[in-house]
Amino acid sequence: MSSSRIVSVFGATGVQGSAVIDRLLKDGSFSPRAITRNPDSEAASKLKSQGIEIAKGDAGDKASLVDALRGSEAVFMMTLPVVPEFGGKGPGEVTQGKNIIDAAKEVGVKFIIFTSLPDVSKLSGGKYADNIPGHSDKQIVQEYLKSSGIDYTVFYLGGFLENFLSPPGPRNFMRKTDTGYNIVVPLYSAESLATFTWIQRDLAESTLAVLKNYTDTSKGISGMAYPLVTANILYPALAEIFAKGLGVEVKFTTGPPSGISMLDNMFAVRSENDGLPEFKENAVPNPSLVALGAKFGTVEEFVETELKRRYQ
Repeated sequence: MSSSRIVSVFGATGVQGSAVIDRLLKDGSFSPRAITRNPDSEAASKLKSQGIEIAKGDAGDKASLVDALRGSEAVFMMTLPVVPEFGGKGPGEVTQGKNIIDAAKEVGVKFIIFTSLPDVSKLSGGKYADNIPGHSDKQIVQEYLKSSGIDYTVFYLGGFLENFLSPPGPRNFMRKTDTGYNIVVPLYSAESLATFTWIQRDLAESTLAVLKNYTDTSKGISGMAYPLVTANILYPALAEIFAKGLGVEVKFTTGPPSGISMLDNMFAVRSENDGLPEFKENAVPNPSLVALGAKFGTVEEFVETELKRRYQ
């Protein structure tokens, strides 16, 4: 029997949303509702075949979101940067986020989880204030959520480990060599920490843990921004773990600029600051999320359960 506690999930057919839906479905405490612009897509049809409720909603159209979110107790919210090099078009993240928040408030949603990124404007002395929209726009949305009056939690995500499962391209920097693979990341120093999040495992687990506990005000969940990190690690060390698991040589090389300004600036600010303070100054896994019941994975487990299937 499905739960009457509905959690509407944005990005339902993507990496983040699908991970959350799978975890909620397996647990059974909540009923996931997939919000999608195209309910007739193949990905949406697959969700429907699993018994998941599908609702048509476009983050660029608040009216559609009001209908889609009605009856929801909570919302898992993500916004996507509009990057022309990735084929992006339509309203930007600020419009997406404000529409979702306004619609959620209108229909009485009690709680929102928002996946965001730390502010790099102050960190960089303004150098990266406006040219990493993936950071700056999410911060604007985060402030709007804070002022909305809706209880909320923010997760700061690192680079997705799942990107290494994608085909070679702007998101996956694994390059085939005669002896194995070379991880080539634009502008990233071999001596700077990099932060990674296993979305399928750790974002899903943390989302469920927060949803199960947010009504207990003594736990101080509302208003929190949790760094959600599977590993803070040097790229050469990550390559060693990959090499051990795959049984082939895996190296790391600092690459030239990709030509995609948002990516290049994102990598540059992280490399220049040995990662970001919000990530490197917190224990891994996050003890606050572990205390709520989240069970984190490791890079080694990711290699064993996911990476091997992609590269062997």
